[in-house]
Amino acid sequence: MGGPLEGIRVLEFTQIIAGPFCGVALADFGADVVKVEPIDGGPSRRRRSALPGENKTFHALNRGKRSIAIDLKHPDAERLMAQLVPTFDVVVSNMGYGAAERLGIDYDSLRRYREDLIWAENTGFGGHGRNASRAGSDIVAQAYSGLMAAEVKCDELGGPELVQCTGIVDYPAGVVLAMGVCAALVHRERTGEGQLVRSSLLSTGMMMMGREIARSPIFDAVTRDPMMERITAVRERGGDYCEVVNERGGVYDLLGPQLRLYYGGYAVRDGAIIIGALSDRNRQQIRDLLGIDDDPTEDLEFDVLDPANRPAIDRTHRKIAEALRTRTADEWIAEFDRLGVPASKVNLPEELADDPGVQEAGIMLEVEHELAGREQFVGSLVEMSGSPTGSPKPSPLLGRHTREVLGEAGLSAEEIEALHSDGAVATP
Repeated sequence: MGGPLEGIRVLEFTQIIAGPFCGVALADFGADVVKVEPIDGGPSRRRRSALPGENKTFHALNRGKRSIAIDLKHPDAERLMAQLVPTFDVVVSNMGYGAAERLGIDYDSLRRYREDLIWAENTGFGGHGRNASRAGSDIVAQAYSGLMAAEVKCDELGGPELVQCTGIVDYPAGVVLAMGVCAALVHRERTGEGQLVRSSLLSTGMMMMGREIARSPIFDAVTRDPMMERITAVRERGGDYCEVVNERGGVYDLLGPQLRLYYGGYAVRDGAIIIGALSDRNRQQIRDLLGIDDDPTEDLEFDVLDPANRPAIDRTHRKIAEALRTRTADEWIAEFDRLGVPASKVNLPEELADDPGVQEAGIMLEVEHELAGREQFVGSLVEMSGSPTGSPKPSPLLGRHTREVLGEAGLSAEEIEALHSDGAVATP
C-alpha cells in the first residue's frame, strides 16, 4: 500500500527552506515530487562539502524527490512547461516576488495547460497589500512578526539577536503550505476545481505569536494596555531597542516570575534539564522530591507580580537550583518520569539520531544515497495507522531524472536529446 497521496504528482520550483520542506512533507505522504533545478544546480548545491554538488542540508530538504534540470530562461522552456504541467496535479513555488511571472511559471500561466491545477506558493509577506512585493526571509519574518523581540535578546552593540538555531519560521511555513495543498486536493476531489494556495513567512511567524498578537479589550486592559503605556514612555524619552524589549519582558515577566520555578531549565551535575510542570500536582511533587517546604508561591494570597515579593521567589529558585545540581540528568529524569512530571535532558541535536528513545519511536528515516551512502534523516512528521508515511527515496543527483520525467510527459528520446544538446535541459 502506498502513502495517502500516492498517485499525486507535484512539480516543485523552490529554494531555501520553506518551499523544499513543503515538498518533503508531500513526498512523505506518498506524492511523486519532481524538483525543477537550474542547469548548474543553483546556490543550494554550491555549498562547500565533502561531495561537489551535494551537502547534508540539501539532502535533508530534498529527500524523497526526483530531479530534472531545466534552464527556465531557454526559448524552449515554455514549450516544455506546456508538455510537463498537464501531467502534474500540483505546482509548488517560493521564488521571489515577480520571479514566477517573469519565468512564465506563475498560476495564470500554468493553469492554461491544466485547468484543475493546484498552484501553491510561499511568499515573504503574502499576496496583497503594501508589503506584498517586499523581499522576505526567515529573519525578516522573525522581526516583523514579533518573534525576535519576544526573545528579549540583545547583542553587545545593542542590536537584536535572531532566533538563530534553525529556520524557526521557514520550517513551519513549509508545513502550513503542505497543509494547504492537501486541503486543495480534497476540494478538487469534491468539485473538480483547482486553485491558488498561498502561505507566507509573516503569517506563519504571527501564528506562532498568536496569543500575544491577539486583541481582546477586556483582557488587554489588564495586561497589554499598561505594558504598551510603559513602552510608549520608554520610546518617548529616547529609549533604545534593548530598553523597549526589556520593558516588555519575556514569558516569565508576562505570566509571572513564579512560572520560572517549575517551568524552565536547570543545571545538573553533568549537564542540564528542563522541567515543564504546569499543574499544581506536578509542582507539589517537585517540592516534595526536592525537600522544598517554604515556597511562598503555594499561598494563593501571595502576589507573584508584586516586585516586593520577587526576592522570596528568587530564594526558592536558588533552592531548587542547588538541589538539582546534586545529581545527574539521567537520575533526575528517572525520578520525574516515575512521578509523571514532564521533564527532559537538554540534548545536542547531533546526538539525537543515536538516541534509543528516538530510534524506538521510529522518528529517524534511513535512506541510501548513490554517492553519500547510508544516511539518516528526521522522517515524516505524521504517523498514520492505515497508510505508510516517510519516503524511502534519497535526495536526487542534479538532473538524475530529466530523461525519465520528460519521457513520462510524452517526449521522445530524440526530442529529449535535442533539448539536451541545445542546453535547455541537463542530465548527470
